[in-house]
Amino acid sequence: MPKPVNVASVKQRSPFRYPGGKTWFVPNFRHWIATMYPKPNILVEPFAGGGIISLTALFESMVQKAVMVELDEEIAAVWESIVNGDAAWLSNRILTFELSKKTVIDEIKKIPNTQREKAFQTILKNRTFHGGILAEGAGFLKYGEKGKGIHSRWYPATIAKRILNLNHIADRIDFRCDDGVKVMIEFSHRRDTIYFIDPPYTAGGKKAGKRLYKHYNLDHEQLFTTCKTLKGDFLMTYDNAEEVKKMARSHGFQMRLIPMTNTHHTTMEELVIGKDLSWMDGFPAVHEPETNYVANKTKRIRSNKKIH
Repeated sequence: MPKPVNVASVKQRSPFRYPGGKTWFVPNFRHWIATMYPKPNILVEPFAGGGIISLTALFESMVQKAVMVELDEEIAAVWESIVNGDAAWLSNRILTFELSKKTVIDEIKKIPNTQREKAFQTILKNRTFHGGILAEGAGFLKYGEKGKGIHSRWYPATIAKRILNLNHIADRIDFRCDDGVKVMIEFSHRRDTIYFIDPPYTAGGKKAGKRLYKHYNLDHEQLFTTCKTLKGDFLMTYDNAEEVKKMARSHGFQMRLIPMTNTHHTTMEELVIGKDLSWMDGFPAVHEPETNYVANKTKRIRSNKKIH
């Protein structure tokens, strides 16, 4: 199996430090797009979060337009502010903010009067809370990088520059604070549209999604059924759970295992699901469970004996 991607080698486009972010998947996404002819016009990312896949696709001219969908109102405030022309204001606010625990607490206690003020509060929390987590119960970084605490992930010049750079592609982003599956259905008839789907990991009783995201509830079966109706191609990344593999098999999708490194620098395997993953040569395919394979083989042997 190929080694996990070193995320430091991938151009960082997103202003977010996002739990479950897909920076590590960018090289594989590029490879997928490179196999396509004709090239797609639209990318739909129904669970956008930090949006690294959409941003990469736009900056590298892989698609003409990205439809980014995110139900979390705080994250949505950031994307809406950027799309609506407030990137310069947001960048300046980040550059001029004097960061301390007190100033952060004072700032996030305020009730924002505008979307851009809400966006700034979101960036502030994302960069000073443990793991960038915005879900209820999240708290400040205690130690962070080299014991720097809340200053560990606060790089004002870098964050401000990333936000300003997004002005170059803002007019090609169709942002929706909406239900991702609903938007997928809206585009399902289009052959020039592709989908990158990275849902919260709550299938099979997994608790990570509940801990990391506000909107973690998802009808996974409905998502798979919707994918079956898509005229365009899609890629889905999921937790390596038996329930997920069962749904993928029942809908006739292919699966590959792909290595990634988590925040604790442990190598794990995630599932990539799609219609045709032959371009992922070198990554292990996921087949039927061995028990099913043995049972089916036995059944075929018995059938052959009856014929003879």
